[in-house]
Amino acid sequence: MHADTTRDRVLSLIATAGPITAAALATELGVTPAGVRRHLAALEDDGHIVDHEPAGLHVRGRGRPARSFVATNEGQRALASAYRDVAVDAITALRDSGGLEAFVESKAKELEDALATAVDADAPMERRVEELAAALGQRGYAASVRPGPGGITVQLCQGHCPVQSIAERTPEWCEAEARAFSRILDVHVQRLSTLAGGAHVCTTTIPLATPTRKEGSA
Repeated sequence: MHADTTRDRVLSLIATAGPITAAALATELGVTPAGVRRHLAALEDDGHIVDHEPAGLHVRGRGRPARSFVATNEGQRALASAYRDVAVDAITALRDSGGLEAFVESKAKELEDALATAVDADAPMERRVEELAAALGQRGYAASVRPGPGGITVQLCQGHCPVQSIAERTPEWCEAEARAFSRILDVHVQRLSTLAGGAHVCTTTIPLATPTRKEGSA
């Protein structure tokens, strides 16, 4: 895929904000609905996006919500760096040599240090998560925040991960990243899904209640 094309922008927005409808894509990107539909058809043909079927809804008909789309694993890979194969080979070599754990932890600490400066530790939790999402977005993670069930949590969603190819081979990467989020936000977080695990988005649930860190926890 070539950078800065409308089709790339459509795929990137679907990865970031999906499930998302054609009408919403057209509005966000400032293009015609017909133009968006053309790109959606091509992306579907390429296997980069799929129609997201809401749970419990199996029949199309009058009154059915408009189609909404999410990026597939293939679509996520299309957004990935051209150097991913080299990175994956390097990770494999580190695992074979016994140095993988230390490397992953060091990179997670680098990410934590970079993100922590963007998060106000004294702000309400919801604002902290918004700041974390914005900081992740600046690093290519295409992050957004959505309300969780019951209004007592929020969900940090990452529709694109610049190291997805590495994470697919290295589950430790996602685990270390979640621990970094927990330390930045000073609250226990729970990873519900990951791109590396086959989901269309990484989802991390974060409680909005006042955090209480257990003594001796990291």
